[in-house]
Amino acid sequence: MIVEELRAAGCVFAEEEAALIAAEAEHPDDVRRMVDARVAGLPLEQVLGWAEFDGLRIAVAPGVFVPRRRSRLLVDLAAARAAELEHAVVVDLCCGTGALAAAVLARVPTAEVYAADLDPDAVACARGNLPAERVFEGDLFAALPPHLRGRVDVLVVNAPYVPTAAIASMPPEARDHEHRIALDGGTDGLDVQRRVIRDAGDWLASDGELVVETGRHQVPATSVAMADAGLVPELHTVTDLDAVAVRGRRVRR
Repeated sequence: MIVEELRAAGCVFAEEEAALIAAEAEHPDDVRRMVDARVAGLPLEQVLGWAEFDGLRIAVAPGVFVPRRRSRLLVDLAAARAAELEHAVVVDLCCGTGALAAAVLARVPTAEVYAADLDPDAVACARGNLPAERVFEGDLFAALPPHLRGRVDVLVVNAPYVPTAAIASMPPEARDHEHRIALDGGTDGLDVQRRVIRDAGDWLASDGELVVETGRHQVPATSVAMADAGLVPELHTVTDLDAVAVRGRRVRR
């Protein structure tokens, strides 16, 4: 019956969702409540209270951006660089749930990981997924403690990059249930990203790097912004994940 209800509501993976709901529920009444919420359109991750990301169970909260599978590419790139260093400093900017930082830390436990977001709901959520004292609230770099300036080995960023006009055509699970601040990247989608790239040099170590997620059609503009900021851009893609990232390396002088 539950599977049929979920399927009728448009849930493509109704069997899997029903199994997850049944496993998460502590009481039969919980199953009914969770199914009703899912049928009403609440994202599965918010129904469950967590999202699976890079093998971790990441706590989520209402309105906070749910980590996408495609962002594993950012983790791959950031963790690979962090693992090369004895004690890497990694910052997850525009962190949302803190999933990127949590995944990097799980892969590279010796890393010194920080995270920040402008949305207080996201900050509260990230503090449940990371050491709370390492998560900061504020506008991009203004949120970070001054002692990180010039010390960041890897700056990993999934800034909002959806063009404002495209938000209306997004899936309702994102459009209606995630805060607009986590989605809206301005006219071409790159307003926040450009600010990050512009100021990254003040925070990166001498051979630090910036890794950002972006859209396929946005790659040229992202790359130009990095080059203009003195970073050497490299494109990385994973077709199976529909993932696109540009890494900007700071060249040691």
